[in-house]
Amino acid sequence: MRVRVLGCSGGIGGRHRRTTAMLVDHDLLIDAGTGVADLSLAELALIDHVFLTHSHLDHIALLPLLIDSVSDLRDKPLTVYATAATLEIIGNHIFNWAIWPDFSVIPSREKAIMRYQSISLGQSVRLGERTITALPAEHTVPAVGYQLDSGVGSLVFTGDTTANDAFWPVVNRIANLRYLLIETAFPNREQGLAEISKHLCPKMLANELKKLSIAPEIYISHLKPSQIELTMAEIQACAGEFKPRMLQSNQVFEF
Repeated sequence: MRVRVLGCSGGIGGRHRRTTAMLVDHDLLIDAGTGVADLSLAELALIDHVFLTHSHLDHIALLPLLIDSVSDLRDKPLTVYATAATLEIIGNHIFNWAIWPDFSVIPSREKAIMRYQSISLGQSVRLGERTITALPAEHTVPAVGYQLDSGVGSLVFTGDTTANDAFWPVVNRIANLRYLLIETAFPNREQGLAEISKHLCPKMLANELKKLSIAPEIYISHLKPSQIELTMAEIQACAGEFKPRMLQSNQVFEF
């Protein structure tokens, strides 16, 4: 399994500031933030599966444009996987003809360019030798994280989340976990905002990582562009024993 980080920032601005999207092998996306725009047309046309963590714009912004850009280059629908609640949100508020055409009925419902596939918390989807499993997340809208399992190793992406006791027992049972990608959106001075918006700050991250009983490599995503240095310094001060590193655009994981 090869995972290429197309975007992992909590905002935009500058050459490496792309919002969340990860390309798995050549045909699968985890989220569809602005990082998708860096793929070529040929690369976009190869994507058959998109797994959404939740419906917020920084995680879905390029999904409408992706489908529109390659619709004439494909001979089968692109499948969008998410919880039923997330699919309902994007159907009502994005693919609604007012914001963007409803590609789930274009050119017809029977031969649609895009199709929705509902997944439930804890459900696994098998695609070849790969297994993608929806994990608990706690956010302001219905949300999940994902485990990507090649059979040899696993990567876990929390998506957007805050303190979440339901998440850690599941993760601690993943015997082949190599990489944990976890968000930290705000510095400690904005802990109140982190709590209200259901994100993490360094102090909260440190408390969450104490619930981890295995030892994967840990990478931090969703940093706000103007606060990267401050937040990473605070992470080192609060959670340095876990050796977390900043996730980077174009970083590649193979497992």
